[in-house]
Amino acid sequence: MNMLIMLWRNFWGGARTLRFPARPKVTGRFRGQVRFDPSLCTGCAVCRFRCTSRAIEYKAGKGEFYWSYDPGQCTFCGRCVEGCKAQALSQESACPPIYTNLGELKKSYTVARKAPAPKAGAPAAKTSAAAPTPAPVPAPGGDE
Repeated sequence: MNMLIMLWRNFWGGARTLRFPARPKVTGRFRGQVRFDPSLCTGCAVCRFRCTSRAIEYKAGKGEFYWSYDPGQCTFCGRCVEGCKAQALSQESACPPIYTNLGELKKSYTVARKAPAPKAGAPAAKTSAAAPTPAPVPAPGGDE
């Protein structure tokens, strides 16, 4: 009989979940949402390949590329930030915003592709020509 009373209270007793009056504090080592700086991005797509949760999408086009990030899918592991050599990605330590709809926080960018930087030159070819050649070494047991 006690079980029936417990079930009755659970069904008709109302919500037992308490809402936070404020957001919980994050720890000092928390790695938050990824921030993208399109002015620094080279379009290499390393971040997309390093993202295990598939929160980053990348599509290449002629003269431009499409980059998007969905924090709702992100696990905040930081692998994409570690792999970005151009330092176009960073993570903020603030708690992510609250959202109710799937894809609500997704941000997309269409970025014009930058021309590759000219190489400074081939110093390896110049140094080999300028290096002195070693003197020949006599064979052992030969006349001296």
